[in-house]
This record gives sequence, C-alpha cells and structure tokens, in this order.
Amino acid sequence: MDYELLSSTEDAELADLDVQAQLHEAVYKRFSLGRKRAIVALVSGAGLVPMFTAGSFVPSIPQIAKDFNSTGPVINLAVSLSLLSGSVGTMTWATYSGFYGRRPIYLVSLPILALASLGVACSRSVPELMLWRVLQAFGAGGGLSVGAGAIGDIYKLEERGSAMGVFFAACLLGPALAPFAGGAAAHYASWRIMQLALGTGGVVMFALMFAFMPETSQPGARGIDTYLDTKQGWRWVWLNPFKPIGLLRSPNVVAVCMLGASTLITNFMLLVPLSYTIGERYNIRNEAIIGAMFLPSGLGNIIGAPLAGRISDHVVVSWRKRRGGAWVPEDRLRAAFASALVLVPLSVLLAGAVMQFVEARVGAVLVMICLFLNGLGVDLTLTPCSAYYVDIMHSRSAEIVSVTNALRGAITALACAGVLPSIHGIGVFPTNAMSAGFAWLGAGLLWITIQYGYRMRAWVDIGYSTVANN
Repeated sequence: MDYELLSSTEDAELADLDVQAQLHEAVYKRFSLGRKRAIVALVSGAGLVPMFTAGSFVPSIPQIAKDFNSTGPVINLAVSLSLLSGSVGTMTWATYSGFYGRRPIYLVSLPILALASLGVACSRSVPELMLWRVLQAFGAGGGLSVGAGAIGDIYKLEERGSAMGVFFAACLLGPALAPFAGGAAAHYASWRIMQLALGTGGVVMFALMFAFMPETSQPGARGIDTYLDTKQGWRWVWLNPFKPIGLLRSPNVVAVCMLGASTLITNFMLLVPLSYTIGERYNIRNEAIIGAMFLPSGLGNIIGAPLAGRISDHVVVSWRKRRGGAWVPEDRLRAAFASALVLVPLSVLLAGAVMQFVEARVGAVLVMICLFLNGLGVDLTLTPCSAYYVDIMHSRSAEIVSVTNALRGAITALACAGVLPSIHGIGVFPTNAMSAGFAWLGAGLLWITIQYGYRMRAWVDIGYSTVANN
C-alpha cells in the first residue's frame, strides 16, 4: 500500500513537472519566428543609434577643439562624461523597463536622444557641448540593456546566445561605420552635420518603435502588473535607478564585469587617441581617412559577435550533455576564454609596438590588422559574457546588463580620461602594454569564474535563475 501511495505521488510530481515544462515552452512561443526576428531588428536599430552617437564623435575631436579654441584632451573629457552619463542612463532605463515594460522605455528615451543631439549640433561653447553630450548619452543609455532584456524575454536558454550575437553584431555596425561617417562629415562639411543626422535617426527609430514594437515582457513579469493587482487604479511609481547596483554583491557578476572592462579598455586605448597616434605618426590629417581607420575594428566586431553567440550556445548544449543534462551557467563563459587570453591583449600590445617603433607606411597597415584582431577578440569575449548575465539573472536581465555596463563604463571612462596624457607622457607602447596587462588580469578572473563559479554563486545569493525559469 505504501508503495502504491509513493508511486502515485511520483506520478503526480512528474505530471506537474510536465505541465510546468509546457508552460515554460509556451512563454517562448508567444511570438512567431518571423516576429521574433522583427523584434531583434527593431531593438538592434534602437541600439545602433546610441553606438553611432558614441562612435561618430571621436574622429571629430580635433575639429571641435579647433572650433571652440580648446585642446584635444579637454574635448576628450566629453567622451568620459558621456560614458559616465550613459552608465546612469542604462541603469535608469533598465530599472523602469523591468517595472513598466520594454516598449514604453523606447518611446521615452529615443526623443531625449534626438533632442540632445540637436543641442550638441547647436552648441556654442565647451560647457554647452558637455551638457548636451551628457543628456545625449543618458537618452542613449537604454539601447543595449533594454534590447538585451527584450531578447531574453523571447528567446530561451539554448537559443539566446545566437540571438544576442545577431543583436550585438547589428548594434556594432555603429562602431564600424560611425567613425568614418563622423570623420567624413567633419572633413567635408562640419561635425555638427553628424549630430543633426543622429537626431534624425532618433526620430526615425521612435516612429518605428511606436508603430511596430510590441511589449515583450513575459506575462506577469512586469512590476506594474503586480502593483495593479494590489492597488486601486493606475498611478506613476518612482523607482530607484541605482537599485541594480545591489546585483554587484555577486562575485561572479563582478569578476566577469572586470573582464569586460579590461577587454573594452583595450579597444578604447586603440580607438580614442587614433587621431593623435596613427594620424600624427603617419602624417594622416584627413578626418575622413582617420574615420575609415576605425572600420577594421568594427568589421572585427561584426564578425565576432554572431560567431561568439553561436559558439557559446554550442558550448552550453555540449557541456550540458556531458553533465547528463545538468546546467552550469559558467559553461557559456568557456567560449570567451581563448579570445580573452590571446586575441585581446596581444592585439593591443602589438599595435602599440608598431605605432612606436615602425615608421614606414607599412606600420599603418599592421596597425589596421591589429585593430581588426582586437575588434574580433573584444566581441568573442563580451558576447558570451552578456548572454551569461541574462542566463543567471533572467528575471532581471535588463537590470544586470545595465549595471555591468554602468560599472564597465565608469572604469572605461577613467581610462579614457587618462589615455592621451599617458601617451604624451610615457609613449604609445608603454600605455598599450599596461592595457594588455589589465586584459590578462581579466582573463585570469574569467578562468577563476569558469572553474569555481558554482562555489562563488553560493557565497552570495542574489536570486539566481534556474534552468526551469530560463
């Protein structure tokens, strides 16, 4: 009799698990494959405009400095300030997107981006330029975090890496094309023309989002849904935009974020001072040509992101089979280790050596190769990391992407502020060598997380996701 009761209980539990599995699958079948692709295209476009905002500014720095009777290092502060403002913006938009949904955030942030771009274009002084750049970066802040959250809403665990790879590849058309576009505008017309074009892009994306973007948040996942169930009527709820900072209590999140920061710094070390390194070294004064020199890095980004996404999905499925069906989130990070250890640090180190010691034009060609390899390595590293964040905190995916981007952006901003003084003070090669050293430290943190991630997650529980709700 006891055996029959036990058997009946087990059958009931299995039936309950089967129902849960069907409900879990149904969540990801709300949208057809074609509709999912359309959503990815929309959020990618909304992520592309902010990337253009950042990338098109750098080649214009010498002209802007000349227009305002200032210097390159002073105008370069606008890059650092915009990175810091973008960090605050990304946490703000991500926090509100978790409460009100993804669609409303796009409909609020894109007009701010468009208005601020107009303000940058009409700036008449350095302080005015700084102010509008800060607002512009704030409006652009939600592009990556809210987009990553939307993808996490509609793609399940085994498909998420590939979708994220496509999303990042599309967004990273910005770093590939924006410097050339910004440089060409600065050389043949004015840097202000590029800012007007960015404002127009923000208006166009707002119209597309308004017309075609559905709400992607999973049923009952928005904070406003729970709020309306317990309160009478609708009212605006103020949220703490810095709440996601609490997620940094996780040693896993901080370790992977430090890897991302050290990786991204190598990219900024190469690109931000390009006009003052390769431009002066090889006597290249044309802003359009300087802008075109950003293309190899962007091409590496575009190739690396979707490739990394597919590889990371394959690694997740492969290691899950090895473990007899058990899911270990840190397995996805294995896809990033080779690039973090080899491609990223060596590319920046070799580029610094070439720029300092190779005088002929062949040096410029070698630097272009290093830029491509760095761009490839950066996205082979960062894409699996971004998917990992969504995997371990699926219910707060936009928030965890935002806070890691914010921390990464703050660290990168400090590095950007010091890159030109460092190059002028100790030279290109020592500056790049320090950047490579930090990248190797980041690779060490990645290895530790891969090997001991399970124990590290046990130290502090921030509400990690399980395979059942992923």
